[in-house]
Amino acid sequence: MNRYLKSTLLVLLLLLVFTSCAERVPIEECVGEDPYGFLGGIWHGLIAPFSFIASIFMTDVAMYSVNNNGFLYDLGFVLGAGILFGGGGKASSSR
Repeated sequence: MNRYLKSTLLVLLLLLVFTSCAERVPIEECVGEDPYGFLGGIWHGLIAPFSFIASIFMTDVAMYSVNNNGFLYDLGFVLGAGILFGGGGKASSSR
């Protein structure tokens, strides 16, 4: 076996071991009648750095809402975080 394959298998094994130890938290009691949608995801993406700092000191603050409608909330969250951090355009070099 070459070195690349060994290191890849080791990483996959470690990922499997660490994810098998993860505790599942029931979210049924967190989910309300009206879940957050696309615009809620954008807002939460924009305030994510502030939410992260607040979550360090307060246990009732979270960066990501469990009560969401799925894909559209996730898309909004990623776009909101991308807007805040400048998107992928900052990494490109100008010629």
